[in-house]
Amino acid sequence: MLVGLTGGIGAGKSVVAARLAELGAVVIDSDRLAREVVAPGTDGLAEVVAAFGTGVLGPDGALDRPALARVVFADPAARARLESIIHPRVRARAAELAAAAPPGSVVVNDVPLLVESGIAGTFDLVVVVLASEATRLHRLVDGRGMSEQEARGRIAAQATDEQRRAVADIVIENDGTVDELIASVDRVWHERLATSAAG
Repeated sequence: MLVGLTGGIGAGKSVVAARLAELGAVVIDSDRLAREVVAPGTDGLAEVVAAFGTGVLGPDGALDRPALARVVFADPAARARLESIIHPRVRARAAELAAAAPPGSVVVNDVPLLVESGIAGTFDLVVVVLASEATRLHRLVDGRGMSEQEARGRIAAQATDEQRRAVADIVIENDGTVDELIASVDRVWHERLATSAAG
């Protein structure tokens, strides 16, 4: 069974993905794949440099992510160009990894921008992790050291909770403790995911 997992920044999606892996899911991390497809020596990196110039490279020849972010974050056309380079490569690699999973596996694609990229329909089930904006701001400012302005900007740049709910088959609310979140994930695993995969 192919599951899409998503949630806004600070919602707790990474904790959910880690717990699903502990329970036996094959987790495919789109963020990690997005780094791999533009690693030094890849055609993905060559295309990024062709599009945005050598100013997005660090001294070691690897992608300078902060420099690239400064180029694309405030420019929707540049961001769309970057996504057109990275997203198809990530999807192709994710499909390869899913195909290589053992038969009967629950394959979870951890995709931060699942809603924004319009791929919800490619999964058997979509799991959305939600937390209130106040909770997310607290986590980003206190836990990740962002300024409140930066945190609000990152949240605003992503899909809304309403948009996420619209594609969700399962919603996990995460305004409580980590233990409460783990318990919710365990419930979803035993009641929905493991049983669907077995069936």
